[in-house]
Amino acid sequence: MFIKKWISAVVMASLLFSSSMIDVAKASTPYEAYNYNYWKEAVASPAAYVPEKTIYGMDLGIGALLEPNDMAIASDGTIYIADTGNKRIVIINEQWQVEQIIEGYTTVDGTETNFQNPTGIFVDTDNLLYVADSVLGQVVAFDDQYNLRLVIENPQSDIIATGFKFVPQKIAVDEAKRMYVVANGVFEGIMQFDIDGSFLGYIGKNEVRRDYYEILWRSLSTKEQRSQMVLFIPTEFSNLDVDHKGFVYATNIDLNTQTPIKRLNPSGEDVLKRFGYFDVKGDIIFRFSVGPSVFVDIKYLGDGLYSALDRRQGKVFTYDAEGNLLYIYGALGNQMGTFKTPVAVEFDGEKQYILDRAKANITILKPTKFGSLVNEASRLHYNGYSQEAVPLWKEILTLNSNYDVAYIGIGRSLVMAKQNEEAIFYFKQGMEREQYSVAFKRYRREELKEHFTIIMTTILIISLVAFGISIWRKLRRKDAISNNSHSVGRDQAL
Repeated sequence: MFIKKWISAVVMASLLFSSSMIDVAKASTPYEAYNYNYWKEAVASPAAYVPEKTIYGMDLGIGALLEPNDMAIASDGTIYIADTGNKRIVIINEQWQVEQIIEGYTTVDGTETNFQNPTGIFVDTDNLLYVADSVLGQVVAFDDQYNLRLVIENPQSDIIATGFKFVPQKIAVDEAKRMYVVANGVFEGIMQFDIDGSFLGYIGKNEVRRDYYEILWRSLSTKEQRSQMVLFIPTEFSNLDVDHKGFVYATNIDLNTQTPIKRLNPSGEDVLKRFGYFDVKGDIIFRFSVGPSVFVDIKYLGDGLYSALDRRQGKVFTYDAEGNLLYIYGALGNQMGTFKTPVAVEFDGEKQYILDRAKANITILKPTKFGSLVNEASRLHYNGYSQEAVPLWKEILTLNSNYDVAYIGIGRSLVMAKQNEEAIFYFKQGMEREQYSVAFKRYRREELKEHFTIIMTTILIISLVAFGISIWRKLRRKDAISNNSHSVGRDQAL
């Protein structure tokens, strides 16, 4: 009796402790963490990232930032901020000390030009800085000492319309120094420039999704009414990033599309993998008054992972290489860790940085244990170390038993290890039907192969017994007929 009471007390204490820990976690996270299950239901999840600190311009000793529009972090941890309202680029080292402020550039002939509206910046693998200024209509490149290297303005080509005004907004650069520019009023796709600034063409034109109701209505409308209707033109891209292989990750602002995120190969084809339960488009469920996610930035995190920033709801959605939604964090609000007008997402190691234009600050978020485990397990799986990822997936399930990606990850490793019976269980838990079918077929084949001798022997014995019984029945039937005929003969003789 005493032992039962003692066990009950321990269980109650552990439950109270765990619930208090959950309350503490919720109190330290200014937003509700969730994910989506197979049925497209929002389910609670541990927070993957929590706010660590917030940095303002006053903290850096450079005065308040004014409507900053972009941010970049170099491989050595140097932070670059496009302080758009103050018409400058602020460069900060890892210790959050201002190294330099660039307000313009000087050409070879001594002409000085000041930035007017720097809206996009990028730092390549060689720490070369690129700035897109929408008012100057220029893309400016600097070397690692911040000396002017290249100016692109008024691009010329037979495929560029007459009277075209170059209004660059965002820029990304691959390892071959090819520059990709998102420009206002360009519906043909992303503008591509060579290392010397020559225009190469467009890539990744957005497809038009026609509203057939509007087509019908247009056919029945007058000329004046049709002139007021929206034209069927492709939508513009909003931002972009480049991975180490030269693929361009891009976001667009079309609210009706099912593909607001694209991964463009050198030919401009969208090759983003979408093997998850649902489309790679941010929130699956949303209030009608709020509307779908509107992505304004995207960052490739390495090892197939990428994060997309939703301006409309102040959230960051992180996906793996196969299109599985790993986690969601962020919200709109006034608390630390929430945002008003987020415009850029960056990362430094495992930490993520969000630049907020309205709040004029940078929020630094650190991963929780859950977030770190998900990142590490996903990276191991991407690089072919599925077996090594299994202990991490199992630890993740102790933190979140509803995390389908973990079940699927374990199931795939078991299939590779030819443990198909165990894999069936995990695929079932993760609602991965296609992989479940594969594992089941393999398990059935293994069972047949393993018990083939017994099965065939049993079939042979049953067949022989059945054959013997049929012969015996035929012989009995013949004997019965023979006996009957003899009886009839004797009766007739009598």
